Amino acid sequence: MQKLIDSPVGFVDEMLAGILAAYPDHLRQAGDSRAVVRAAAPISGKVAIATGGGSGHLPLFLGYVGPGLADGCAVGDVFASPSADQILAVTRAVQAGRGVLYLFGNYGGDVLNFELAAELAASEGIETMTVTAADDVASAPPAEQNRRRGIAGIALLYKIAGAMADRGASLAEIAATTNRAGTRLRSMGVALAPCTIPAAGRPTFELPDGQMEIGMGIHGEPGVRRAPLSSASEVARELTETVLADLDAGSGDELAVLINGLGATPAEELHLVFATVAQVIADRGMAVRRRWIGEYATSLEMAGASVSLLRLDAQLLDLLDAPAASPFVAFR
Repeated sequence: MQKLIDSPVGFVDEMLAGILAAYPDHLRQAGDSRAVVRAAAPISGKVAIATGGGSGHLPLFLGYVGPGLADGCAVGDVFASPSADQILAVTRAVQAGRGVLYLFGNYGGDVLNFELAAELAASEGIETMTVTAADDVASAPPAEQNRRRGIAGIALLYKIAGAMADRGASLAEIAATTNRAGTRLRSMGVALAPCTIPAAGRPTFELPDGQMEIGMGIHGEPGVRRAPLSSASEVARELTETVLADLDAGSGDELAVLINGLGATPAEELHLVFATVAQVIADRGMAVRRRWIGEYATSLEMAGASVSLLRLDAQLLDLLDAPAASPFVAFR
């Protein structure tokens, strides 16, 4: 294992200590748990947004804590859900009397622990509502969208929910609009090489040289097929066409595009992918109105990328254009 770490067991806590030391004006710890919130939390007069998930995915989930985004994050072990107690600690630290939106990826452990935290918060008089990102088209067929995983597309949902909260919308309004955005959001990825979890000390899966896995999840979950490595344009075309078909997008639609690197894919390659994605969209009579290219949801040092498409309307475009800030992500 070739990693710059001190202790595999202490990896997450040592990482958090470094982040809190680096950004004291942006982030603080809530209590003595792995609960990190905005330095200014709670923010008076607004609905709070809480997220959480496993470590190893920076900037997801912790990297989306900031103005115009989330107010706090419960941090789990590498690729593992945070506990209900951690989520409750975040909820207590960020709530300002107008309720808390839980926004996180659709994974079994996360769903169970956020549900338990919501029950505990309700017993303390804190109202919560939940939105789960389920944008990965490779993880379940259209008829079973409730089983789909949440991957990089959640970055756009943070942006939409955060903008509404900053504008004073109610908890119910934010949940409804973020849910609606989720129904217009689809993603799909490709893995080229595995990553290694520090505590395990070995790759999460095996992928021979010259092979790729289309549709693999950000924890190494199996994709839809394994095949010889194709060119950037061929891979990008397959991902885009699959996502567009599932999204039921057509001529005249306007899209936001997010090209995400999984941790070890150079920016040059991500822009090669975008070139083909944009061409496929244009060839079908659609328009790219907004685009983001970079690392928005990683998997340690996994090599690969994903394509996320959001079918826009006037409200969603306006919310995506609202100001947002984080030490980890830039929405230019």
